[in-house]
Amino acid sequence: MAHAAAEAPVGQEITPASYSGPIFDADTHLREKDWSFFKKYLPEAYKADWLVEPRVNADGKTQLFIGDRPIENYDSADGLMAPPGKLKEWLLAISTGKDIIEKIPPAVDMYSRAERLEKLDEFGVEGSVLYVGDFVASFGLLGALAEEKGPDGANAVLHAYNQYLYDEWSFNADDRIYSTPVLSLWDLETSLKEADWLIERGVRIVVMPMGPAGGRAPADPYFDPLWNKLNDAHVAVSFHVSEANFMHPLLELWGEKPMQSRRTGQTAWQWMFSYSEIPVMMTMASFIYWNFFERFPNIRMCSAENGAEWLPRFLYKLDKMRGMTRNSFWPMGQLKERPSRIFKKHCFVVAYPEDNIAKIAADMGDDVSCLLMGSDYPHAEGVPTPRDFVTEGCGGLTQAQIDQIMFENGRRFLPRSKPA
Repeated sequence: MAHAAAEAPVGQEITPASYSGPIFDADTHLREKDWSFFKKYLPEAYKADWLVEPRVNADGKTQLFIGDRPIENYDSADGLMAPPGKLKEWLLAISTGKDIIEKIPPAVDMYSRAERLEKLDEFGVEGSVLYVGDFVASFGLLGALAEEKGPDGANAVLHAYNQYLYDEWSFNADDRIYSTPVLSLWDLETSLKEADWLIERGVRIVVMPMGPAGGRAPADPYFDPLWNKLNDAHVAVSFHVSEANFMHPLLELWGEKPMQSRRTGQTAWQWMFSYSEIPVMMTMASFIYWNFFERFPNIRMCSAENGAEWLPRFLYKLDKMRGMTRNSFWPMGQLKERPSRIFKKHCFVVAYPEDNIAKIAADMGDDVSCLLMGSDYPHAEGVPTPRDFVTEGCGGLTQAQIDQIMFENGRRFLPRSKPA
């Protein structure tokens, strides 16, 4: 969905949206071939209450469960999927309440490292971030269960998944695929052990549930032992779109029911406010205002699949609210720089291809240094191939800006761990 070209900044030439160089794809996914690995990796003591597996529910439909609780957001029980990049058809299906007619079985590269590396060669992708697959649908329920039953079982589920991820994909495949194990803040002692385990195995980036934990902001000094480990190892932190369980009480106050099917149970209000930019803005603003990056300058942070059209206004508001509270209480001390400048130094945002990226760039003074591309491959919501992001999303940008978004910014976010 390319947008109308913006006017060229003075002294710069607007070029057609084209790009032939290497690509850094900051948002790709694996596909879990099946869920039997949880029986292998989850400790026996947790299987009765925490085993993740498909089961037949009361309505006779196959659904993914955690223990006896169904994950309502999971809707891939037939094992099929929409072809990559069917965004327009996917949106039409949502608007009409119909299923996407065309479904395919997952290709081997969607659940196999060797074949994915070959697919990256085909796509011209030099490096990529690999997020979890349908397991991301569990984040909201896992967080709720951690609060309800205690964090031990929920963290055991995360570790089982991380073990599967490491065995099948590794955490750094040839400096080309950086998979994202899941790290929570639900229990500090467990998280410290998990961080050690991940770092020993070469992790480069983790994905974390958005929001606070245990009544604390994520940058509260209580969690500093964990952040120190990640900072020393130069591990990046990402917040991928998911059901943010810290929003559940807010939903209930508005008469909404959390943890419902995205396709049949969630209202437009939930789609508008409880996903994407609202939770991630709250989370990333908290890190900025708690002076997180003054303490942990080696950590890079990323918002993935939350879009980017919110970013210019967000940066403006970060600075404005700092000015409004300049002489007020700052939990970890006053900031030494403008919040927007701190954000641009340490944080990155993956744009949607349907975002008006040229306008985003213009609204940020033609500075695209914190914008990343993401194909969302192999999901329907993205683009068919990573290079299609150029024609769908980069209209109206200068060639230099396209170069940054398609590759250079990604390699600043996750530099190679060895010489090219």
